Amino acid sequence: MVEAQSWTTRRMSNPRLDNTTTAIADQAIDIPATPTGDVRNGGLGMYGLGSYFSPNVLTAVIIASWYFSNIGVLLLNKYLLSFYGFRYPIFLTMLHMIACAFYSSIAINFLEVVPRQHILSRKQFLKIFALSAIFCFSVVCGNTSLRYIPVSFNQAVGATGPFFTAIFAFVITCKKESAEVYLALLPVVFGIVLASNSEPLFNLFGFLVCVSSTAARALKSVVQGLLLSSDSEKLHSMNLLLYMAPMAAMILLPFTLYIEGNVASVTIEKAKGDPFMVFLLIGNATVAYLVNLTNFLVTKHTSALTLQVLGNAKAAVAACVSVLIFRNPVTVMGIVGFAVTTLGVVLYSEAKKRSKSIQK
Repeated sequence: MVEAQSWTTRRMSNPRLDNTTTAIADQAIDIPATPTGDVRNGGLGMYGLGSYFSPNVLTAVIIASWYFSNIGVLLLNKYLLSFYGFRYPIFLTMLHMIACAFYSSIAINFLEVVPRQHILSRKQFLKIFALSAIFCFSVVCGNTSLRYIPVSFNQAVGATGPFFTAIFAFVITCKKESAEVYLALLPVVFGIVLASNSEPLFNLFGFLVCVSSTAARALKSVVQGLLLSSDSEKLHSMNLLLYMAPMAAMILLPFTLYIEGNVASVTIEKAKGDPFMVFLLIGNATVAYLVNLTNFLVTKHTSALTLQVLGNAKAAVAACVSVLIFRNPVTVMGIVGFAVTTLGVVLYSEAKKRSKSIQK
């Protein structure tokens, strides 16, 4: 608090900084690519966990939590939808959105993980609503695919995200990448072709909805950058989730009632006969929120590049863990295809990084 007051005093005493006040305020909500030691030592909002743990220990705990939540929600979704018999992916996604809205409100309004931002106009509201619709489609398709294909194959298909991102960026924003970036996408596609042809549990519908989910995630990232491009409309990822989650839940409600019938009464009846299902649903929805929270924390305490690298490794780890738990058969060619796709994603990331450095 003393440092903040002294900085404010110095800023107000220096007229040359008056014109940059707005820019500084906008930058204050951005996630720094390379955080300082103070940021690493800082904790979660007002609780200051960094004062109890060393920076390295805290970062390791956050990364472990990120892995646990990302892989955990995949395995729980697969277990509920394929093995436990809870065949309501739209309703399950709606529960995820309700949990994200609830926990986001607590994290921002009470724990003060990030400063609260507000929707400033009707136009901004409509943009966020459009992103919510794309987000809904992506998550519903992803959850639905887990009913029909193994987690390992789901992760292999999901690794093709950069391919769709490059396509949508070119089609929507006419943004062209270097030849090196486009060449790096070839093994991404070739690997998934190998994995698909050799997948023992291949299901065409599951494959198509998984591809749709991956494409929708890529579309959301491109559209988000396009719609919320002005400084006045930019929202921190945690604030964006706070507003998108309840909108997504409202969008999903009529679809789950129309497509999945009286899912609420069926769920209540099943819960009466098996109380463990309540624990599974609440735990699943909580872990779904932790995915978003730990994404932010990993970026805050390391960098966006580290998150990207961890994401590449996460797909392989999730595939291995799912095979060990669910015992789904795999082939050598399928493993090779997954490896080629992952290698392509790594090459794509390196090519993008070099392209950005040349442009600077």
